[in-house]
Amino acid sequence: MARRDWRRLDESDVRVRPGKGSRPRSKRRPAHTDAVPAMVVSVDRGRWRCAVEADPGSVVTAMRARELGRTPIVVGDRVRLVGDVSGRPDTLARIVGVEERDSVLRRTADDTDPFERVVVANAEQLLIVTSLADPAPRTGFIDRCLVACYTGGLQPVLCLTKADLATPDGLLASYADLEVPFVVTRHDRDVPELIDVLHDRVSALVGHSGVGKSTLVNRVVPEAGLATGEVSAVGKGRHTSVSAVALPLPCGGWVIDTPGLRSFGLAHVTPDEVVAAFPEFAEAAEECPSNCGHLGPPDDPGCVLDDVVTSGAARRSRLVSLRRLLASRAGTDS
Repeated sequence: MARRDWRRLDESDVRVRPGKGSRPRSKRRPAHTDAVPAMVVSVDRGRWRCAVEADPGSVVTAMRARELGRTPIVVGDRVRLVGDVSGRPDTLARIVGVEERDSVLRRTADDTDPFERVVVANAEQLLIVTSLADPAPRTGFIDRCLVACYTGGLQPVLCLTKADLATPDGLLASYADLEVPFVVTRHDRDVPELIDVLHDRVSALVGHSGVGKSTLVNRVVPEAGLATGEVSAVGKGRHTSVSAVALPLPCGGWVIDTPGLRSFGLAHVTPDEVVAAFPEFAEAAEECPSNCGHLGPPDDPGCVLDDVVTSGAARRSRLVSLRRLLASRAGTDS
C-alpha cells in the first residue's frame, strides 16, 4: 500500500469528529405552572403514592423528577405533580417540587448513629402510643419521643392503651408538669375523645410493637385493613406495620401509621434544642459554660438552671422533667 502524501490533502480529505454543538446547555428549569399539589401517603421502592389535594380520594403513583436529584421525599411531604395525575392503573406522574416542611419527625438508629432519618413530614401532632400493661410502659421511649416533638415542631399527645389491664394514674402523674395532652383507651370501649383529638388534623402515631397502635388505626379507619399482632411471650410484639402510610379519616384529617420501633435514637439533637422547649430555662441556659449538658451536678457542675429554680422563676418539678429528657437524649437514663 502506497504511503499517502499528507502535503497533497485538502479539506475534503479531512474527517472531522462531530462536536457537542455550539448551543450552550441551559440551566433553566421548567416552571411547571400547571403542577398539581398533592400529599405523599406512602413510599415503596422508588415510587411515591400521592393524594391529590383537590380530590384526596384520588391517589396517584409518581416518580421523582430528575431535576430533584436525591431530594428526600417522605410520607406527609407536600409535593407538586405533573404528567398523568388521573390515578388510573399503569399511569405514572412526576414529582417536580417539594414544599417547605412545617414540622419533621426525625430519629437515628441509636445515639451513636450520625445519620438521621426523617420518619414523617408536616404532621401537626404525634400520638405516642404506650400500653399500660402487656407490654409495660417504657418511660425512656416516651421521653425520647417528647424530645423529638419539641425539636421537630410537633404537638405531643400521650395515647395510653389497654386501660382494662392497668390504671393510667401513675404514668400520667409523671408527665403532669409537662402538661402533655393525653387520651386513654381500652379495647372493649369506643373512645370518642380519640376521634376529637384526630379530627381535621394530620396526626402521626408512633410506638413500640405490640402496644396496640395498628388496632387503634383499624378502629378509626375501619377500611384500613391493617394487620394486628399478638404480643410475644417475652413482651415484644411483632412488627405489623412495615412502612409509614397516611390514611384519610372519615371525620376529616389524616392519620399516619408508622412501623413499630424498638429504639428512638437522638444523636442529631443538641441539649440546647431540648432546653429551648422550656421557655423559663432557655434564657438562663445561655449563661451556662460551653458544652454544658444542663444535667446539673456532678455531670455539669457549672449549670445555672438550678439558679432559676432557686429564684422562684420556675418550678423544681419542671427542671426535673427537663433533665430527665436531657438524660434520655444523652443515653444516660436508667
